[in-house]
Amino acid sequence: MSAAGHLPAGPVEAELTGPLPPEETRRRGLAGYLLLLPGGAWLLLFFVVPGVTLVATSLYDPGGSLLTGYQMTWHWQNYTEALATYQQPILRSLLYALIATVACVLLGYPLAYAIVFKSGRWKNLMLIAVIAPFFTSFLVRTLSWQYILGDNELIVSALRWVGVLGADGHLLATPFAVVTGLTYNFLPFMVLPLYASLEKMDPRLIEAATDLYASPFTAFRTVTLRLSMPGLVAGTLLTFIPAAGDFINAQLLGNASTRMVGSEIQNLFFAGDYPTASALSVTLMVMIVALVVIYVRRAGTEDLV
Repeated sequence: MSAAGHLPAGPVEAELTGPLPPEETRRRGLAGYLLLLPGGAWLLLFFVVPGVTLVATSLYDPGGSLLTGYQMTWHWQNYTEALATYQQPILRSLLYALIATVACVLLGYPLAYAIVFKSGRWKNLMLIAVIAPFFTSFLVRTLSWQYILGDNELIVSALRWVGVLGADGHLLATPFAVVTGLTYNFLPFMVLPLYASLEKMDPRLIEAATDLYASPFTAFRTVTLRLSMPGLVAGTLLTFIPAAGDFINAQLLGNASTRMVGSEIQNLFFAGDYPTASALSVTLMVMIVALVVIYVRRAGTEDLV
């Protein structure tokens, strides 16, 4: 018998020799479940359990306290009261996140396009420049904008000189500062998925479109934009979702009138009002999930959810 006769049967040979024995089928099925076990345990421990706990806490009696404890009374009014009290911070958070996401698209798409098609030998260096901010703490990156947008710094001085800002005008502690901080901190989350999508695209498709007398804009709209849509959708989700729940930028770069819902949730938890804080957290999660599902289906990339 040749050495090849001792080799295991390949897919084609397995089909020719008939189905696998039941023991082999069960063994392979068990191996698949074992491979899923670590990830499933992780999700169960750090996602399902905290999520169920959060929902349960949101239904506690709001009359309790850390000293007397909380009782499960299925108090659904926690949700209506949280919505009525914190409607403005919720809407403000969604608006700021939307503006920051749009700004990230306008800044990130040309950057990702330039890295893929125009950077040449500088591609790796430009990618490192995009990723480099992650080597610094999120808190430090946000604090740096306090100095950049400070009243006595170059940007404000230049805007005052050209007349965009008045003599007493300022950028810090404004909605502009909060959105700027969100855009800066989450811009890499937009660039990297777009880069991954554009990198996989065949440039010959664009050449084919131009050979068929398509203008540069038409070629971009019908070829480049459509093929990069999965990266664009993924980037907007990775930007919008954390931006909507962020509270660092609003706390360090904003003021009392620019508070986001994340700041309110943080303060409620620190104050010991666990039912209201949990109800507000669950409400925010449900709203974001609903918006994401609608957006993904409208974008035509249902396979992302």
